[in-house]
Amino acid sequence: MGKVSGVFLLVGLCVGAVVAMLLVPPSRSGPSAVAVAAAPATEMTVEAEAKPASAPPKPSVPGTPPVDDVDTKALAGLVDGGQVSVAVYDRTTKKSTVSLKPERSYTSASLVKLLIALEALRVGTPPGTVQRMLSSSDDDIASRLWTAHRGPAIVTRWAAEIGLGDTHPPEDPGRWGDTRITAADITKIYRYVLERASAGTRTTIMRALSGATESGSDGVRQYFGIPDAVGSLPWSIKQGWACCRGSRILHSSGVVGKNDRYIVVVLTSQPTSTTYASGGKRVTDVVKALLPAIDDL
Repeated sequence: MGKVSGVFLLVGLCVGAVVAMLLVPPSRSGPSAVAVAAAPATEMTVEAEAKPASAPPKPSVPGTPPVDDVDTKALAGLVDGGQVSVAVYDRTTKKSTVSLKPERSYTSASLVKLLIALEALRVGTPPGTVQRMLSSSDDDIASRLWTAHRGPAIVTRWAAEIGLGDTHPPEDPGRWGDTRITAADITKIYRYVLERASAGTRTTIMRALSGATESGSDGVRQYFGIPDAVGSLPWSIKQGWACCRGSRILHSSGVVGKNDRYIVVVLTSQPTSTTYASGGKRVTDVVKALLPAIDDL
């Protein structure tokens, strides 16, 4: 029995040693390895938190149109074989936001009716007569008023009053549509009407321009340019068209936006082979290209 007890004792000691080895971790390497492995993730998190976030884009300044979006060099290409001048003036910021050859001279066609209207109202012509001349671009009324008020003197009087340095009477006194104008001077006429004219004159003229008929008294569709381009934005317009003394003239001018904010003037001289419809579409394309400068959109 003694030997057997000794054997059992020896076996018990061996089993206890094995159990002890199983219960005690062989080293701390496991947790240390976990800690080391976790360390890079922790550092990356800290680095990400410490790295300054990208600065948010600066908000646009209210009232400042994104004029960089208007490629003025490309505008000329929209009037194939012709000439185009453009002026956009923001009455809120009191700045010109788009300008392309604003001093280039053109024959006025019916845009001179703005000056005829100013003179007619000054001398007491019934507002209804002036409104009909403007809204349907009635040439007969314009001719009567031109003759009654000494024709070229209308242009010289109002050029001096408003400060139109490049607006001149026609060489043929009887041809009011040959008055010489520029986009810069037409912009000044609108500014005068909106900012300096009497309340009665302003109301009469702007009511006529906002109520412009789709076709003029001669049957030509006059919604090319501004009306066709600006969608639902408010507009008031005076258009001009004429042919064919060397070119086909198509002009679109007026104000766009709430409170007549933007003055928009597009003057074109196009080949006589151009139809009014195709030429008008080109003017519309020019105005569409100007829409990024009209931040009421």
